[in-house]
Amino acid sequence: MLKTSPRPAPAPLSPGPARRPRARWAAPAASSLAAMSAYCLATAVRGTYPFGGRSRDVNDLGNQFVPFHAHLWDLVHAQGGGDLLFNWNSGYGVPFLADFLTYLMNPFSWLVALFPRDALDLGVFLVTLLSIGLGTALMTVFLGTLRPGPPWLRAILAVGYGVSGWVTYDGWSDPMWMWGLVSFPLIGIAADWALHRRRWTAGTLLITACWAGNFYTAAMATLGMGLILGVRLLLDTRPVRERGRAVMRAATMTATGILLAAPVVTVPYLASRAAQPAPDETWDGPPEARDYLAHLLPGGYFTSTPRICVGVLALLLVLTFPFMTQVARRERAAWCTLAVLVALSYIWRPTILLWHGLAIPNGSPYRAALALTTILVAIAWLALSHGPRPRELLLGTALLAALLAAASTSPYMSSGTWILTLAGLAASGGLLHLLHHRGPRTPLLCALAATVFLGTAGAAHSTSEIRDRQPFWRPKTTLDADSLAARAAVRAHDTWPHGRSDPGRHEFADNDPLLLGGQGGSYYSSYVPARTAATLHDLGAGWEIGGRHLLALDDPVGRAIMGTGSHLESAADAPHGFVQSTEAAPPVVTLRPPGTPLDSATTDASLFARRNRVLGAPLYTAPTLSASAGDLHLPAGTTTFTARCTPGSTAQLYAPWYSGTVRALGVTLNPDPLRPMANPGLLTLATVPATGEFTVTFDSAKAQDIPRTPLGCFDRGTLDKVVDALQATGPTRVTAGGHSIQAAFRPGTTGTAVIAVPAADGWRCQVDGGAARTPGTLGGLIAVKLAGNTSRVACSYHTPGLKSGLVVSGLALATLLAVAIGGALRTRTCRSSTGKH
Repeated sequence: MLKTSPRPAPAPLSPGPARRPRARWAAPAASSLAAMSAYCLATAVRGTYPFGGRSRDVNDLGNQFVPFHAHLWDLVHAQGGGDLLFNWNSGYGVPFLADFLTYLMNPFSWLVALFPRDALDLGVFLVTLLSIGLGTALMTVFLGTLRPGPPWLRAILAVGYGVSGWVTYDGWSDPMWMWGLVSFPLIGIAADWALHRRRWTAGTLLITACWAGNFYTAAMATLGMGLILGVRLLLDTRPVRERGRAVMRAATMTATGILLAAPVVTVPYLASRAAQPAPDETWDGPPEARDYLAHLLPGGYFTSTPRICVGVLALLLVLTFPFMTQVARRERAAWCTLAVLVALSYIWRPTILLWHGLAIPNGSPYRAALALTTILVAIAWLALSHGPRPRELLLGTALLAALLAAASTSPYMSSGTWILTLAGLAASGGLLHLLHHRGPRTPLLCALAATVFLGTAGAAHSTSEIRDRQPFWRPKTTLDADSLAARAAVRAHDTWPHGRSDPGRHEFADNDPLLLGGQGGSYYSSYVPARTAATLHDLGAGWEIGGRHLLALDDPVGRAIMGTGSHLESAADAPHGFVQSTEAAPPVVTLRPPGTPLDSATTDASLFARRNRVLGAPLYTAPTLSASAGDLHLPAGTTTFTARCTPGSTAQLYAPWYSGTVRALGVTLNPDPLRPMANPGLLTLATVPATGEFTVTFDSAKAQDIPRTPLGCFDRGTLDKVVDALQATGPTRVTAGGHSIQAAFRPGTTGTAVIAVPAADGWRCQVDGGAARTPGTLGGLIAVKLAGNTSRVACSYHTPGLKSGLVVSGLALATLLAVAIGGALRTRTCRSSTGKH
């Protein structure tokens, strides 16, 4: 019998000849350019800004990030209200550093300062685009640390990471999270240095850069890359002691890097503890298996599953990897187990909490899917660098066909998904087959790159097209002729710090005071201080998102309390959709007579009693609807009350959680709040008739409780007299710094100085340069008692957690410098010793 020798297995792909060293840097640059170009192509085909007329400012991008970047622009150009510590524009004065450290620390955010303010949308777009580019380039480098191989093939796979499903759904509309795209490979590179006992100082600084840029995604990247490092250590053949040293090196590098960025952690942590609680989030349980598997495929859209698509080429390689016998069985088992366990960790509540800082996120519970995205790309590279054989590719293709069959009935699957998957599979499979036989020649690499480029661009476009059909994702137009006209109107009447010019409730975004300027009550952030939310709520302001989106006080009395002399109101028939109203208002700092009871000494019977106390005058009369104590119970159906107020006064209703119909004085209101998510605040009815008597009818399908004193009436003439009195007794001069405010009174002034700013934790006040103390409050506003010889009050805001964070950072910096200097001295000593011998 004739015997034949087995055909030798082809060698794994090599890095290529040494005559191409430039590829080491050219490949990351090319991958960066390709990923950014693919994203731009998808955006252009969709006709979205900056390549078309469709605004990209959806959801939080329009409501938070564009306004916050506008505020950053104002601060850089010395036009902002406040500084990095405090924000005078929003919520009638709120802390700002936690917002800055959370929303604006992506280094690319500073680029907005280079653009005209009316074009800062382009700067915000570049934050996303450049994060994609840098993250893709770094992933190209990181893959090379896992296993050597042709840099151009690494670059091709990295494009699937840069324009992954996570980016096109979770990341693109949150510029702060896009730094996570950078953090994963950056921490991976630092971990590789720790594994090989190199560059401890440089690795520490990389960790710091990740955590400083965005601590939220950096925490996910630290955990995810820690798992990858664990697999690499498991597969490492060095002695246990050496691997233990690598673990210690990585741990100290990580700890020191995080501690260097300590204020980025301590300030937001304490701010979140003092913030209005987030609405209760419930997790609906794990998604169906078909939906989870479907998200490995490109071009669909489904909201309740981790977004883990990395492109068809990478997916085919991942599915081929378990069958590649040229890879050690132990290595295949370790990486596949890691991928499966991380995938399962996204559908088990305890591990979801672990990934997201021990809290179910307000929004998608799968933001950490970027970790699995990274792992899938890493496995794809390990497969590609070993050179998959045709038989193994066929088995991977069969597994992909089975995945398609399992996912075929998922709502995620669209016509785009089928086209992109089947076309990508045919092209990728064929090119990998040729690559196996001919090696990484330039025409094959170009064809493979074109396949990935068109596939990622097509997937991004398909996902965007499906998403944009949903009403939730309808974009806002934050910077157009109307908003620019509103900004000009607000700034034209800006008298800060004497008075306020409020954009009002006319909304271009949920953070109009940041977008337009002025000093308003609207404010949307995860860091709304609970004390600020309670203060404004108790004074009659409305809110949304459970108090994390505050609304301005929009009635004459509320504006008088806050010193607002100008505000905007919606008007559909006006040229720009709004009208501006001005009125006499007290200054921001006012004086109350001696004996005025502060919050610590009294409890108000109603909103109207509280407003009377805050203004220091009996402005409101409150008709009695019931003599019972506690809330007023309204049965289901119709309930009518008869009320009596001063003829000609203005009647107002305060029933913030009432849902139904209210009819009074010819006005019909239909409030429909969702407690505790939203309430409209104080509602104005109409003028009381000459008889002084009117009826109020409540009509609802369900029984409800409302405040015992839901009605109040005020006389406009009396309000004018109160305003005149507060102006006459006010300070002679008011000045404000970035996070401070000062008022000069006539010598010998007594009483209580009231600063119309919610007294959030961190305020300290001095009287005539005396010891700084925590101020009292009047209706939740800053209140400082004055002695008979007082002439000056000065209050400043001190950010909780900043000082302790800086101390910790200083200690970490000293450690870093000691290690760096010690290492340099040891290196010099070793070189000197070598030279002597």
